[in-house]
Amino acid sequence: MAAANQDTSRPQNTRAIMTFLREHAPFSSMDDTHLAHFAEHATLRFYADEDVVLSPDDGVVKRFYIVKQGRIRGERHNEKEDRAETTFEISQGECFPLAALIGERPTRTLHRASGDTFCLSIEQKAFITLFSESEPFRDFCLRGVSSLLDQVNQRIQSKAMASIGSSNSLDTPLERYALRNPIVCSPDLPVRKAVARMHENNVGSIIITDDNRHPKGIFTLRDLRTMIAEERGPLDTPIRQVMTADPCCLPSTADAFEAAMLMAEHHFAHLCVVDDENHLIGVVSERDLFSLQRVDLVNLARTIGTATHLRTLVSLRTDVSRLVDSMLAHGADSGQVVKIITTLNDVTVRRVLELNLKKNDPGIPFTWLTFGSEGRQEQTLLTDQDNGILFETPEDMTEDQVREKLLPFARKVNDELAECGFTLCKGNIMASNPKLCLSDREWDEWFVRFIDASTPQNLVYSSIFLDMRSVFGPTEPLHRLLEKVLDRIRKNALFQKMLAGNALQRKPPLTMFRNFRYLNDEKKHSLDLKRQGLAPFVESVRVFALAHGVEAANTLERMDALSRKGVFDAKDANAWKEAYSLIQAIRMRAHQEMLDRGEELTNYIDPDDLNPLDRRILRESFRQAQRLQQKLEVTYQL
Repeated sequence: MAAANQDTSRPQNTRAIMTFLREHAPFSSMDDTHLAHFAEHATLRFYADEDVVLSPDDGVVKRFYIVKQGRIRGERHNEKEDRAETTFEISQGECFPLAALIGERPTRTLHRASGDTFCLSIEQKAFITLFSESEPFRDFCLRGVSSLLDQVNQRIQSKAMASIGSSNSLDTPLERYALRNPIVCSPDLPVRKAVARMHENNVGSIIITDDNRHPKGIFTLRDLRTMIAEERGPLDTPIRQVMTADPCCLPSTADAFEAAMLMAEHHFAHLCVVDDENHLIGVVSERDLFSLQRVDLVNLARTIGTATHLRTLVSLRTDVSRLVDSMLAHGADSGQVVKIITTLNDVTVRRVLELNLKKNDPGIPFTWLTFGSEGRQEQTLLTDQDNGILFETPEDMTEDQVREKLLPFARKVNDELAECGFTLCKGNIMASNPKLCLSDREWDEWFVRFIDASTPQNLVYSSIFLDMRSVFGPTEPLHRLLEKVLDRIRKNALFQKMLAGNALQRKPPLTMFRNFRYLNDEKKHSLDLKRQGLAPFVESVRVFALAHGVEAANTLERMDALSRKGVFDAKDANAWKEAYSLIQAIRMRAHQEMLDRGEELTNYIDPDDLNPLDRRILRESFRQAQRLQQKLEVTYQL
């Protein structure tokens, strides 16, 4: 080992070492007795610039290190180019080499000092004691950054929880919530007897099943009120004639969050819980999910979805920020929260469309498309409009005649959405733009030109138009269009390579030595969490998804699909999902704090405002983005 000038004397100031350890995860979560054990067994070692600290040639690793001052650079030999390649840099408070110690093997990476560096070090025996006795330490050793991410999420949750109180987590499986032995009846039972059965059991719904206990329908007290008010038939009517057919079902392994999202999107208050063979095993109601939680997701969605005036929608939008705080407090992670925001945005868009159709129906069926972050279901509180219209041309009309009817309607909808807080798109990516109000044939031709002519502008457009979904109207036309688009992209290697090259323009904000790379002279200490943090993940994952026929637009869902297809290693996919979610979580928390201070929402943060744990994990998250981009570079030989 090159570091011959190291000081191996045991440090006397145990208290000072414990103070240092408490500033860094996972030691900040460990008991004082375990910190004292580390401090009492630690030696302080010095390494001059370029000294080798650990080498694969040293044999089985016998010591555990923490950087106290300076940096350690990881190097591996690149056989193709016959040179040493830096694979990572770690700094103050970070540990090494965990995998080799746990695996009782030599390190596969050469660890070298980058500048004058001091490390605290303990022998294998002391490490094993900590590993066996300290749960936070063991969890970190086995899961690394994943365990630190849990700490960040817990802190976000506890901060939001302060004004709300405790509750069950939204990750709780439905089998914990579901009403066992639900009240059921056959399709031929008269409504009168079904209602009597509901009354006897003090429940608000009854499930209509066949002989195999498969759910065929649901009847609720709300249905009874509607039946009587609209005089749909006498109470002796067979319940099959008035039930809601094909009730929504979820497996018992699904969680409360999935149930809440379905209820919010479709405006119903009950769903069936079934086993693997679709046998009814329980019922979950809105009240079950939120009886212990003051979370009004379903109620807010229903109120938005039934609003009768635009001014009501405008006032309701102010409740979304409060709901985000509440959801964070009840255990929703960043992926869940952005889906909650997107769902409420979808409900708002649909209601604005419905209110305008009542006042001035253009008489032409259409599909309202949404692009970009809304298309990916990844919107935060800071959002603008990216939308368009897809229509099928009636036989007796031309495409221009259809547009003449739809464009004034679209302009009105765009303006009213702006009143609801969805700012008008500065680039005019809106349905009121004639270039984005197109027939199925025109959209298809547009994408043919888009894919065949990989101009710089088209590559910019790729980040918008290749992430799209429908929020209103028939979905089949869009599905047919997407099938054609994905097929063309799969067959066009040049377009894929151009997309990959464009994706690599969004570099994570890390310097070669893992310092933060700030925006520019105007934003001397600012990072843009959207463009510098999230975009490298979004853009890279999109290329892989489109190249492998993944129709999902959501970034996390794309990663899961690519992992199932074997395109991504499962461990890599999990690391990338966690890193992406962490950046999103910090971004959302920053938005909430800006709202609290009455400031305009932006995506900028100063990392100096973050605590050491957040800074460390943010740096690690950006490093994961670099790893993903390296995979893109290798795949497309860029």
